[in-house]
Amino acid sequence: MSFETAGLYDLRGLKCPLPVLKTRRRLKSMQSGTELAIETTDPLAGIDIPHFCNQEGHALLRSEKTETGHRFLIRKG
Repeated sequence: MSFETAGLYDLRGLKCPLPVLKTRRRLKSMQSGTELAIETTDPLAGIDIPHFCNQEGHALLRSEKTETGHRFLIRKG
């Protein structure tokens, strides 16, 4: 799945720790193996989201820097 087909979960404008907290909450309601694409403007998300995925057992499939922040594609573990 790509960012384009995943439908982005828009977390732009939120500051740390909200992008991680909202991502965690959204993933809890999803089935294992499903994918979630998120977009953030928080500069710390480039560190926080990969760390969160590693700690929680989710796969970070893609990570890219955008003009205003980051996009991530996560597969729920």
